[in-house]
Amino acid sequence: MPLKLKNTILPKFWLLLFLYACSSQSNKEVEISPSITGESGKPVIMAYYVPERDYKPEEIPVEKLTHIIYSFTHVIEGEMKFRNPEEAGPKLQALVKQKERNPELKVMIACGGWGADGFSDMALTEESRAKFIQSASEFIESYELDGMDMDWEYPGISGAGTKAREADTQNFTALMKGLREMLDSFDTPKLLTFASAGWKRYYEHIELNQVMKYADCTNVMTYDQVSGVSEYTGHHTPLGDVSSRDIEGTPFHAYLDSLYQKGSNLDPHPRSAEKIVDFLIEEGVDPGQIVIGSAFYGRVWKGVPPENNGLYQLSGGIHIGWMAYQQIREKYEPDSSFQRYWDEMAKAPYMYNATDSLMVSYDDTVSVSAKTKYAREKGLGGIMFWELGNDTKEEGSLLDAIFKAAQE
Repeated sequence: MPLKLKNTILPKFWLLLFLYACSSQSNKEVEISPSITGESGKPVIMAYYVPERDYKPEEIPVEKLTHIIYSFTHVIEGEMKFRNPEEAGPKLQALVKQKERNPELKVMIACGGWGADGFSDMALTEESRAKFIQSASEFIESYELDGMDMDWEYPGISGAGTKAREADTQNFTALMKGLREMLDSFDTPKLLTFASAGWKRYYEHIELNQVMKYADCTNVMTYDQVSGVSEYTGHHTPLGDVSSRDIEGTPFHAYLDSLYQKGSNLDPHPRSAEKIVDFLIEEGVDPGQIVIGSAFYGRVWKGVPPENNGLYQLSGGIHIGWMAYQQIREKYEPDSSFQRYWDEMAKAPYMYNATDSLMVSYDDTVSVSAKTKYAREKGLGGIMFWELGNDTKEEGSLLDAIFKAAQE
């Protein structure tokens, strides 16, 4: 806020001193490397969270989190709103109250999600963006939040039938700029993040380096790298960089190669967290503004042949599109029919059940620990995950593994 001076003009000496002090402070701020980690330098632990059926906010392990993102609001009549404010509003208020247990916790709100529409129309004009930004400001003020996460899936690319335009590319930049200016108008610092895809084609449809001027970080969704509609098995949330050559001779290799030849994929290699992080850094993104994703859920294929213990094979179809980790822990991990394997190149686990011909791709405590250590060693902002409610409530949870690795 501008300084209001009363009574006359400052003597020239004091005026110059005042301007010099402001200039020096401004220069200091510019020199600070953008990073969501803050002064601690430790990787952030950022949870997306959908309130559970048996919602007990006092039992959420907020002491092990740096950020929690309540999911979701939507674009409704051009504004950011809950679909069911009578139910969701009190739950968000109860979550904010948990900051009493962890005063350093940042509580944020996510807008969008897979299949959420309305973004392209909302961002289309200066007037429509202003309407949304004003509603977001009022929402954040009303619930006393620490910031917001834009989960537009995806600018310029239709996700699950959502509307997309070529103009989304520039409009997304303008939207993020407007949101940044709005958040900076608050008396206390507010965060702006956005969920981005773990594959290269997404970045052809956003002005990456422009957008990163306004975002504190991008939460890269390094999961669903093999989707829930794929008939081919593979790692859906791998860390390691596997090349096309590494999987030669498998049905999955032939499938990826065909997509590459048709131009559907920009490269013939399996996707991974390491691959997209290297790409983003090469594109000029500050590592401290990159937060990688972990999946607190797995994907299960049926009718999977035993070659390579079910990995990179053509299946008989999807058995379960997604399965919460707590269910994997309860049902699959203790079942002797399931054998766990570790892929050293992909730095990812998987399970195969030869009796029932089931293959499971998922994150476990070993892989999320590896991702967290990678984020720390690479100088990234940290790790996020979808979503906290899918974790086991037992000791030795995925969050426990992430928290321990972040402290080392």
